[in-house]
Amino acid sequence: MKTITIEEIIKKFSLEVLSGQDQLHRVVKKSKVRRPGLEFMEKFDFIATEYIQILGKNEVNYLHTLTIEECKMRIGNIVQYDPPCIIITSQQEEPLGLIQYCTEEKIPVLRTPDSMSELSAKLDAYVVKAMAPEIAIHGVCVNVSGIGILLRGKSGVGKSETAHTLIGRGHRLVADDIVVLKKLSPQTLLGTHDENNKEFLALRSIGLLNVVRLYGRAAFQEETRIALDIELTKWEDNALNNELELETKFVEYMDVKIPHIQIQLQPGRDISGLIEAAANNWYLKQQGYSAAEEFMKRIESDIE
Repeated sequence: MKTITIEEIIKKFSLEVLSGQDQLHRVVKKSKVRRPGLEFMEKFDFIATEYIQILGKNEVNYLHTLTIEECKMRIGNIVQYDPPCIIITSQQEEPLGLIQYCTEEKIPVLRTPDSMSELSAKLDAYVVKAMAPEIAIHGVCVNVSGIGILLRGKSGVGKSETAHTLIGRGHRLVADDIVVLKKLSPQTLLGTHDENNKEFLALRSIGLLNVVRLYGRAAFQEETRIALDIELTKWEDNALNNELELETKFVEYMDVKIPHIQIQLQPGRDISGLIEAAANNWYLKQQGYSAAEEFMKRIESDIE
C-alpha cells in the first residue's frame, strides 16, 4: 500500500501548522480519519490506532472547559493511539495544553477553516485514493456516457484512434497509452492518467494532441470508475456469432473483476458505435433489463 506524509496533506488542503513543524515527515498509514469521542475518556483496546484525529466544535468546546492538566490527560488518551497528526476544524482556538502536550509527544497540530463534515469528506476521499494499491497498464481509458471503459489491444490496433472518434461524439478521454488503475475497494477500480500523459492523445500519422486545447474541457476527465474492459482484436473469419445474449466474461485487475468484451476490427465496422452500444447495454443490465429476456417473452407470448 502506498503512503503519504503529513506535509503532502498540508499542501493539498492548505492547512495551518500550529506545532510540530519538524514532524511533517510523519507517514499516514490508515486510509480513513477519525473523530475522537470515547477516546477522550479512557483507553479502549478495540479502538484502532494510527488514524488522523479531527477535532470538531463539540470536541474543542469540551476541551476548553478543562484545566491545562485535564486537557493534557484527555489529549493523552488520543496520543496513545499514535495519530500521525491532530487537526482542529472551523478555525477554532486551540485548547489550553493541546499544543504543549503534542509538541512534547511530537504530534503535529494543524488547523483549517473547513468544518468537521467538510474536511472529513474531502480528507477521506483524498487519503483513500492516495493510498490505494495501483498498477499501470498499456491501454486507453475513456468515459462513455458516464461509464468508464478500458480499451486494450496490441500496439497499433487503433485504440487511440477509437478514443479520438469517441471524443468527437461527445465522450471523454481519461488516459492514453498508460492507464493507472487504483483499487479503491474489492469492487471498485478507478482509472486515471500518470500526470505525464494528462490531456494528451497520440495518433499515428498525426502526432501528439492536447484534447483540451483542441476540443475544450469537456473532452477530458481526470478519472473514472472502470465498468467495462474492451479488447480490440484483429478480424477472424467465422469467429463471431449471433447469440441473443453472450455469457459475461471477466478480467481481473488486483483481484477486482471487470466485465470483458472483445470487439473484432474490420474495415467498415463502426467500432466507436459498438463501444457506445456496449456501454449503454451494460447500464441497462445494471438496471435489471435484458433485451434477450424481453425478446424471448415476446416469442413465448406469440406462441401462446
